[in-house]
Amino acid sequence: MRIMATEFILYVADQRRSAAFYTTLLGRAPVLDVPGMTEFLLADGTKLGLMPEEGIARIIGARLPHPATGNGLPRCELYLLVEDLDMAMQQALDARAEPVDAAADRDWGHRVAYFADPDGHVIALAGAI
Repeated sequence: MRIMATEFILYVADQRRSAAFYTTLLGRAPVLDVPGMTEFLLADGTKLGLMPEEGIARIIGARLPHPATGNGLPRCELYLLVEDLDMAMQQALDARAEPVDAAADRDWGHRVAYFADPDGHVIALAGAI
């Protein structure tokens, strides 16, 4: 398989709320913002998508649980390696991200702070030690 681009899609309860949150967190406007999908360009062909839970529920039908049944549970981690960790952490606080674990040097070689977005997805902001 040859992958041409990468997009990670988070299922969200409120697309408008999550779009505003990630606009502040990432410090950039979405490249696509239409009913049913908001997308942010992260880096080098990688996008973050935000899809309403109801939209994906129509696609997956009864085969999988409705995404809303997992609200508040950590269902994924968005790990963002950033140039300026202090600035990124301030943007997370400005977006009203919920602090989960303070910035600390981790044994894999990054200084990482953990936050949660409005839907409980874990956001790891990482910088080189």
